Amino acid sequence: MTRTSEWTVTGMTCEHCVASVTEEVSEIPTVTDVSVTLDGGRVVVTSDAPLERSQVEQAVTEAGYALA
Repeated sequence: MTRTSEWTVTGMTCEHCVASVTEEVSEIPTVTDVSVTLDGGRVVVTSDAPLERSQVEQAVTEAGYALA
């Protein structure tokens, strides 16, 4: 069963930021798709299993940003 989750990331200012967040979140096991929008910091994640906020938060932190 595919699941979609949405979060807001703070601190992104450019397309490089978007690429960094996309790369880190994509590395979470079970994630099948990541869509990051610079305007508003929206991150939509599709996965094969439920994701814990802590998993996404850790990936976003690795990229140098924070979840709102």
